[in-house]
Amino acid sequence: MAERLKVPGLLGELAAEFAGTMILILFGVGVVAQVAGGGIGDHDSIAWAWGLGVMLGVYVAGRISGAHLNPAVTIALAAFKGFEWRKVAPYSIAQFLGAFVAALLVRWNYTEVLHAADPGLTIKTQGVFSTLPGNGTLPVGEWGAFRDQIIGTAILLFLILAITDAAGTPPAANLAPFIIGLLVVGIGMAWGTDAGYAINPARDFGPRFFAWIAGWGKIAIPGDYGNVNSYLWIPIIGPFLGGLIGAYVYDFAIRDVLIARGEEPSAEVEERGRTVVEED
Repeated sequence: MAERLKVPGLLGELAAEFAGTMILILFGVGVVAQVAGGGIGDHDSIAWAWGLGVMLGVYVAGRISGAHLNPAVTIALAAFKGFEWRKVAPYSIAQFLGAFVAALLVRWNYTEVLHAADPGLTIKTQGVFSTLPGNGTLPVGEWGAFRDQIIGTAILLFLILAITDAAGTPPAANLAPFIIGLLVVGIGMAWGTDAGYAINPARDFGPRFFAWIAGWGKIAIPGDYGNVNSYLWIPIIGPFLGGLIGAYVYDFAIRDVLIARGEEPSAEVEERGRTVVEED
């Protein structure tokens, strides 16, 4: 039997980030296409599908790359958890490409439904692919959405670190993706109004870039929604800042206290905790 193809270190990690992010977006963008185009489902089904997408994406990539699936996670781990800075740009590109390809597949599959629901390719279906201020209907401007993205992503990173910190009370390694998926469901249900809880630059920009190419034009890029003329930067810069804040607050308020109390885990326990979020 021919020897299996061996994918070397960083390339294998990038393939895992691409695949995991693609799975995440297939479920997330797919459910929004079903609700907006077919009228099947509601906000709760959207929140649950995004959470399931995160869970499954983490199960796909966790053992190989740590399953960041989000440039805001990657940057925060580099800043506070020793993740190698040289990997930040390659990871982010792989995540963007995974999101872009997933958006393409959703658009291809839902072609008939989306065109029937919105022949002019307007804001009604552009929101399938990327987030909108106030979900396209509520009076939320740039700074309200920006504030929302900072807070939402800070919550995400704070709790990801809490869930995966072997010095605390983490779930068993194979349950961490499930708990992180529930975390995203909770964020969607509690923090989805002002800006659609992108909390992930790749999740928003990859599908947004595809929508721009596919005919949604300036509604997608630069994100001209009338009350907001250039929304593109908000779900990119906001999550980066929020992720750094959330990781800093976790280290200051929880991690340092655990270490001061002598709760530093053994090497064996630490290794089990590296399945989802690696600390190189």
